[in-house]
Amino acid sequence: MADIETRSGNAAKSGGGGVRGTTTIADGVVATIAGIAIRETDGVHSVGKGASKALGAVTSRVSGSSGAGRAVKVEVGEKQTAIDVDVEVEYGVAIHELADRIRGQVVEAVDSMTGLEVVEININVFDVHIPDDDDEDEEGSGSRVQ
Repeated sequence: MADIETRSGNAAKSGGGGVRGTTTIADGVVATIAGIAIRETDGVHSVGKGASKALGAVTSRVSGSSGAGRAVKVEVGEKQTAIDVDVEVEYGVAIHELADRIRGQVVEAVDSMTGLEVVEININVFDVHIPDDDDEDEEGSGSRVQ
């Protein structure tokens, strides 16, 4: 695995053993990788809240990109990274078990793609999604406008 060194605290770079040149990994890259891994975890309804959630939804519709990294905050150091994320979970999911699955998915994805060690993942569960609420909203709004 390549050595990771810090450059201005916002990106990691690796110098391959004997190979000339460097590879720089920006914070946004790590945030996107982590965001996608979190969204792919069963039991997670959405990532981010408020403005970041709305921006991610608009970005994905307009550009076709996931916008997954926008709701994930990361710090990249010399060889390690720390991650903070806000998630909305599906009703009925054991949150403590979901948090463990999220951490496992993120560690695997970030490590395999960047070589960085994930030393901390702080998960803020800000809401529980109740599927029946979606049905009522759709029915209510549909009946008001003809």
